[in-house]
Amino acid sequence: LAPPEPAAAAGAGGGAGGGKEPLSREERRRRRRATAKYRTAHATRERIRVEAFNVAFAELRRLLPTLPPDKKLSKIEILR
Repeated sequence: LAPPEPAAAAGAGGGAGGGKEPLSREERRRRRRATAKYRTAHATRERIRVEAFNVAFAELRRLLPTLPPDKKLSKIEILR
């Protein structure tokens, strides 16, 4: 068996590791998302989103009648 041709081996990995050809849009996006700054910003946005979500459910929970009155409804019970 003959070893694979160098040109064929270079193309098999997606081409992003060689550094000679420009990165695809997807690869640029993937690398940007891998930075600590991006992850921190994303985590902050997610915390704000979840907090708003929970506030909305708390408001709905307050408006719905329950028996006994002090029972806390779960999110799925609120939706039902």
